[in-house]
Amino acid sequence: MSFSNQEPVLGLRTPDHVAARLERLILDGVFRPGQLLPSERRLCERLKVSRASLREGLRILRSRGVIETRQGHGSTVASLLPMQDKSPLMHLFHDHPRTLFDLLEVRALLEGESAFLAATRGTSMDRVLITRRYQELADYAEHAECIDVERLARLDHAFHLAVSQASHNPVLVHTLQSLTDLLLSSVFASVKHLYHRTGPREMINRQHARLHDAVVAGDAEQARRVALEHLTSITELLRELEVESERLERSAMRMEPW
Repeated sequence: MSFSNQEPVLGLRTPDHVAARLERLILDGVFRPGQLLPSERRLCERLKVSRASLREGLRILRSRGVIETRQGHGSTVASLLPMQDKSPLMHLFHDHPRTLFDLLEVRALLEGESAFLAATRGTSMDRVLITRRYQELADYAEHAECIDVERLARLDHAFHLAVSQASHNPVLVHTLQSLTDLLLSSVFASVKHLYHRTGPREMINRQHARLHDAVVAGDAEQARRVALEHLTSITELLRELEVESERLERSAMRMEPW
């Protein structure tokens, strides 16, 4: 892992600046919530700071709730967002399926831009990770004898998350991560209701391939266009299913004696 390649000036060796540099690495996704930080020796070597400055910097982060330390186990990055199941808003979203279409609109806005930025800013390592996540998704979709909807949804989400992380916009990445449970529910809905149909399944697979290719090739406009097309077409198909379901319900009601 490489997270510091510049010799710091003297002022950057103070505990406050050590804490600020570690916070930047957390914001940039180098260290993620739940991840164990490297050893003190490793951090001192990579950040080129003294052990005393590092320990005081870690103490500052603990006081801010950014990291958690367990004796004998080291320090881990704390959860940076409230637990979703404790949020009344998340409860309302989960219990009212109509918000699915609102969420798809938000995904189109955020993921379209993240795809554009990923194609523009993504590094060679980002592209390797995006290709790895895409290949895992494509291989499972192609070779699984019986599709596990939840597993496919998680692979789908992991691919889109890898694209967003390559945007190198911490606010965008953390915004999407804060919606993980809701995003998974929208992916699960599209997989559950659309993937068993040949036409939609082929469309979704084709769009994922095009999104991967555009981002990896650095074609920003195409990446944004494909991301928007992907989410727009899923929304339209789910709305068509909803209308069809309502028609069937009305027909069934007309058949019942009143």
